[in-house]
Amino acid sequence: MATGSESTGASRGEAGRRGERIRSDLWVAVEPGGQSGIEIDLRSRVDSYYGDAIREQAEKVLRALGIEQARVEIEDTGALPFVIEARIETAARRSGAAGQGDARPERTVSPPPASARDRLRRSRLYLPGNEPKYFLNAGAYGPDGVILDLEDSVHPGEKDAARLLVRNALRVVDFKRAERMVRINQLPLGLEDLEAVVPEGPELLLLPKVETPDEVREVSEAVDRLAPGGDDPRPLWLMPILETARGIESAYAIATASERIAALTIGLEDYAADLGVPRTAEGDESAWARARIVNAAKAAGLQAIDSVYGQVDDLDGLRAWCDRSRGLGFQGMGCLHPRQIDVIHDAYNPRPQQIERALRIVEAFEKAEAEGLGVVSLGSKMIDPPVVKQAQRTVAQARQIGLLPADGAGGSQS
Repeated sequence: MATGSESTGASRGEAGRRGERIRSDLWVAVEPGGQSGIEIDLRSRVDSYYGDAIREQAEKVLRALGIEQARVEIEDTGALPFVIEARIETAARRSGAAGQGDARPERTVSPPPASARDRLRRSRLYLPGNEPKYFLNAGAYGPDGVILDLEDSVHPGEKDAARLLVRNALRVVDFKRAERMVRINQLPLGLEDLEAVVPEGPELLLLPKVETPDEVREVSEAVDRLAPGGDDPRPLWLMPILETARGIESAYAIATASERIAALTIGLEDYAADLGVPRTAEGDESAWARARIVNAAKAAGLQAIDSVYGQVDDLDGLRAWCDRSRGLGFQGMGCLHPRQIDVIHDAYNPRPQQIERALRIVEAFEKAEAEGLGVVSLGSKMIDPPVVKQAQRTVAQARQIGLLPADGAGGSQS
């Protein structure tokens, strides 16, 4: 009887990266078959220190996937265990010999506190989903959120590899206080992403190139099915990205398609391409679409989040963009490099004079409530309820980012 790859129909599967310029990754080839168990040929600069551990990991993953006979080649360039396991699993699955076993690593980090729908989202730092070297220090830069990206930054042939890498990262990488976001692929491929990442409990999913409410509802239903249960389930929010003229036309319908939606955003590179116009530093070509996003988000009670600013070395241009963005009503934006984070935060933070006025309004509101008055006034001017709500939001944000004491007077939410 034939054995190994001849009997299973399996073939050699490869995954990962190798070469002189590759760091924090590894390349692996798995060829099922043979009669000598799992044979591993490892090449690593740290073989004398970590070689045995890498071999043990390889055997553990392969056996968890139902592979007992295989020849394995590994070239290691300093990969951490969660990367090693993801690459070996990818190669094994590509070989066609892997079963339905569970090869995910043991969870070693606790998830951050559950995200509120209206939590601070001034910045979200994009991390290419197939580049593990960017994961480890991302939270230390202090973004409000990190995006583990499975879409545009990942080559079509590497979607399966990135999916497993992101799944593992959600179990073991400490992203500090950053909200853990995952940008999935367009449907139907995005449904495979959901199967991998939703059980790991990210706080938010970004949905690219959304054009209809039905797309959002399909994702929401999948999340309902896949999300971890328990006595205290964590919310998993959605942020649709509108990137076409058709999507912009459906902005409000999309914004109200699911109770899971926390924010609405726009993808300007694809939107400009859909219009057939170049994207400019001033953004005139997208001004109407961005205003439509803001209006739809506010009408639906959501956050409005702007796109990225692509010129990562032009911090003056970024600041000018942020000022215009905030003036339109956006509450944050994406960033492509850590150097953009501080500029973005400073631009979207409330100014001292805004905080001072907001405090006076909130204090006047609380005094009026305590006295049973139906009208709020500041000096001789009456304050309308929407102005009070905006002041409350400003004070709450100032407390959240440390510009006001957390337990100071004023700013309680009604």
